[in-house]
Amino acid sequence: MSFTYSNKLISHQRVYTGEKPFHCSDCGKRFTISSNLRRHRRIHTGENSYSCDQCGKRFNRSDSLAAHQQTHTVEQPYHYTDSGEHFTSSSNLRNHQIVHTGENSYSCDQCGKRFTRSYSLTVHKRIHTGEKPYPCTECGKSFKTSPELMTHQRTHTGERPYGCDRCGKSFTTSSELILHQRTHTGERPYGCDQCGKRFTQSSNLTIHKRIHTGEKPYHCSDCGKSFTTSSELISHQRTHTGERPYHCSDCGKCFAQSGTLKVHQRRHTGERPYSCDQCGKRFAQIGP
Repeated sequence: MSFTYSNKLISHQRVYTGEKPFHCSDCGKRFTISSNLRRHRRIHTGENSYSCDQCGKRFNRSDSLAAHQQTHTVEQPYHYTDSGEHFTSSSNLRNHQIVHTGENSYSCDQCGKRFTRSYSLTVHKRIHTGEKPYPCTECGKSFKTSPELMTHQRTHTGERPYGCDRCGKSFTTSSELILHQRTHTGERPYGCDQCGKRFTQSSNLTIHKRIHTGEKPYHCSDCGKSFTTSSELISHQRTHTGERPYHCSDCGKCFAQSGTLKVHQRRHTGERPYSCDQCGKRFAQIGP
């Protein structure tokens, strides 16, 4: 890889050397570049240095403020008559019109899948080529898109820019915030057309539908047994490998599943969360 500036090369080389010269004086966490440390420090200080001069809303990153300010200042001369929405450029208007017309102009020559935007096709093709052009300077892991890289980098910096206005809890991505907010609103937008049961996220609905269809798409290569979810398959495969990745910090005993470890730890804590509604006697687990 080539770089425009020597300091970019130095930062990149730390991926291979493992050097992390910048450390947080509060928690000791270390970083390869100083900007990641500065961003991380805001977790401890609660600092939101960047303020919008239009509405006073504050942000902990300058690019977040810049994106927000566009909602106040950017002219939107292009409008779509069917929906009444306005856009900042003719290309944005064109992209919006495609949503209504259903046009898919860009086609993948590998699998035939079609897309409304050329960028979406470019990203999709990386599934076939395996190309991941966005590497993380902290750990070297690479990603297909820059947004995926930005989200990943928050695992290093600890940044959680999306805050819940109900309880103040913060999240790494906007999608995590949306899912969390449904715990407050009770919203379950995904409904099963077979039994009417509703879910907060589409992936849970997909798994639920397998109850009706009987589909078990995850197969064990050792014995051929099939499972409804990938997590069930992973747990099952440990019966073949003998792997027990979950260990008790009190006695060192190891378990194949996190749920089994959780039940075991109640022997040490004395916790008995389940009670009989007839006599009030309490138990550590529901089953025998």
